[in-house]
Amino acid sequence: MKRRSLLACAAVLAAPRIAKAQARRLLRVIPEADLSMLDPVWTTATNARNHGYLIYDTLWGQAADYAMQPQMVGGHTIENDGRQWTITLRDGLKFHDGEPVRSRDVIPSIRRFAARDSFGQMLMDATDELTAVDDKTFRFRLKRPFPLLPNALGKTGTPMPCIMPERHALTDPSKQVTEMVGSGPFRFRADERVPGSRVVYERFEGYIPRADGPATFTAGPKRAHFDRVEWLTIPDSQTAANALLNGEVDYWQSPTPDQLPMLRKGGKLEIRVLDPAGGIGCLRFNHLFPPFNNPAIRRALLGAIDQADFMQAAVGDERDLWKDRVGVFCPGAPMANEAGIEVLTGKRDLDAVKRDLAAAGYKGEPIVMLGASDYPSTNALALVAADVFRRVGITVDFQAIDWGTVVQRRASKKLPAEGGWHIYFTYLNGTNNFDPAAQLGIRGNGDKAWFGWPDMPRMEALRAEWFAAADLATQRRVCEDLQRQFWVDVPYIPLGVAYLPSAWHKSLTGARMGFPQFYDIRRA
Repeated sequence: MKRRSLLACAAVLAAPRIAKAQARRLLRVIPEADLSMLDPVWTTATNARNHGYLIYDTLWGQAADYAMQPQMVGGHTIENDGRQWTITLRDGLKFHDGEPVRSRDVIPSIRRFAARDSFGQMLMDATDELTAVDDKTFRFRLKRPFPLLPNALGKTGTPMPCIMPERHALTDPSKQVTEMVGSGPFRFRADERVPGSRVVYERFEGYIPRADGPATFTAGPKRAHFDRVEWLTIPDSQTAANALLNGEVDYWQSPTPDQLPMLRKGGKLEIRVLDPAGGIGCLRFNHLFPPFNNPAIRRALLGAIDQADFMQAAVGDERDLWKDRVGVFCPGAPMANEAGIEVLTGKRDLDAVKRDLAAAGYKGEPIVMLGASDYPSTNALALVAADVFRRVGITVDFQAIDWGTVVQRRASKKLPAEGGWHIYFTYLNGTNNFDPAAQLGIRGNGDKAWFGWPDMPRMEALRAEWFAAADLATQRRVCEDLQRQFWVDVPYIPLGVAYLPSAWHKSLTGARMGFPQFYDIRRA
């Protein structure tokens, strides 16, 4: 743990007990990791997405049944055989600086998001013209029907399709927005942020929740019941567990598996998996440089992977908290299938993998593997991979760094020996893994692809075929073909799916499904 984090934890946990009246207005949360990147459009880090949903809003929201519901949208019409969408903003939308939300804010926000997101790219590829009709109305004129338009503009995966003020939305998509001004239920307090230890949000009195619909997932009314929400980074799991049990914090997003038995004792805490889709562990290759610009080397490593080993290390032995036999899509999703899964489920023969690597041209050159030392469930994936890679003859340069640095490094196209990377680890979370529309890891469009930048023409063609499919049966058949091609191209290796629980005091009610959102939570 860094000295700064230790000092910050000590200051928080040594503070006098908060007066009861004050405590009712303050919610203290231990997030999954320190918030190192603020812009939820620029990064695909899930903690930036969670931060984004406190301060920003989206045009559509997603309900518990995954259907899209209007959120910032007041109404819309579809004309010209699905090739024209006219969308009107609902009344009362206001940014934290007091300015109303206008079409001139929405349009560059959509364009900036689309420049960073694979689903958004598909929408804009189908768009002939996006224009403002008036301050509250804007219009898509499409080249062809795009019935998934609400899904793209209300997606709950990363990056977040948030609406920013025009002056921020016009920021170069390759650069981060650093001033956080949204129109959501909470304001970001930049003056109280302490990098590495604390992030503060304050209820925005000018926010008007939707008047209709159930409060579910990211849809419906968002009502803030706390005046302040504080995120407190406590990297040491024992310190975090003690803080939760002693009432010094209210909510721990990602308890480590070793702490769960202790947290369950006494019955004071609610421990629950909020995201039924889970997160697929991901070993991501950098396709720009040797040796992983060679697909034969990537394919050879499939034979070394036992998903159960990775999941047990990351999540523990509780079998209901993880699954193996996982391919491109999350288990239970309509597009999930087992096409080609035998490459990960057959007998593991590490000597054969070593021979296959040599035959493919691997000559013992060191590979830079990034491990997130302050992110236990992710770091566990890296540690298991480092061990098995060494056992098959890979020379591993394992670099243990904090998650914020991983997020910065993975965006770099520098040579691995000069500050770049060969492999990093993350989780592909939630609805991003339902189908090819938002799945980050399968894009094969080179420089425009997710970090790793693979060039995979066949995968791109199959993805386009899925969008054009006329019915569910055809979509499923395309996804089976896509998964078979995935094992040929190997843009990354799926390491199993984890269902990570969160823990909070039973005095809190109103936790939404999907990922941590704190507008509906209240203290009984």
